[in-house]
Amino acid sequence: MSATNGVTRRSNEVVECDEGPKPAPLSQTKSIGGMTISPELFEKLYLTPKTSAPVGDFRKRFANPTPLGMMGFVISALTFAAVLMGWGGATTLVGVAGIFYFTGPVLLTLACIFEWIMGNFFSMMAMGMFAVFWLSFGVLQTPSWGIAASYSTTGSAAEGAASVGYNAAIALYLMVWGFWLFTVFCFALKTNTVFALIFMFAFMSSFIIGGAYWKVSTGDYDMALKLQKAGAAIFFIVALLGYYITVVMMAAELRITLKLPVGDLSHFWPKSDIEMAEMEKKE
Repeated sequence: MSATNGVTRRSNEVVECDEGPKPAPLSQTKSIGGMTISPELFEKLYLTPKTSAPVGDFRKRFANPTPLGMMGFVISALTFAAVLMGWGGATTLVGVAGIFYFTGPVLLTLACIFEWIMGNFFSMMAMGMFAVFWLSFGVLQTPSWGIAASYSTTGSAAEGAASVGYNAAIALYLMVWGFWLFTVFCFALKTNTVFALIFMFAFMSSFIIGGAYWKVSTGDYDMALKLQKAGAAIFFIVALLGYYITVVMMAAELRITLKLPVGDLSHFWPKSDIEMAEMEKKE
């Protein structure tokens, strides 16, 4: 994604040599210090596939925002999953409402803005998507909004939270999220295995937790509880994968020699960046 130490791309640069000008190799990325890094290391640092689009000098001036957004996501996701699984006797998310308004959305939104500035399309989409997901759930977990109470004829939040309309609506919302997360998973297959698995388990979790709300709407509370814990357990895996890739990126940024694999998937795809560079050269 973004790079510290001023990583710049050389897809359109021309290198002078004895035989005349030749295009620089597209399989390498060169820093201002003259060090080349492989596409695999590039994928560890930045979750957006390499393209030939110009990015200006932002990567020389700004730090990599991706670990910041991922940190907010990981802390929020671990807490969310643990509470839904009922660890330590936890029964409600109201006490940790801050993860829905501050820990997750603030860091993810900041990261999203800087990913946009740097021209990192895919990571910008991911950060923005999870930011609004946490915010939307924060609204549901804040009693002062009175959403659950609005489904009750007596104004009771507890009664409204158990109503058919309330739970069916949330179930449908989560299923829509599931379809979208599956779509993003398909595109994430061009980045690396860890990032792709995050979206794969995320869409599975979204469908299962949505099923839990659906079972509440039908009055099948035992099955709803089982589905809730199952969905939360899968989401916990999402959080652990997010933690892993954040550690990998932080280690790479700080030049710590940790050889942690992320499973580069970019080499399975056609070299579209080369094709784009050829098209630009012809123009």
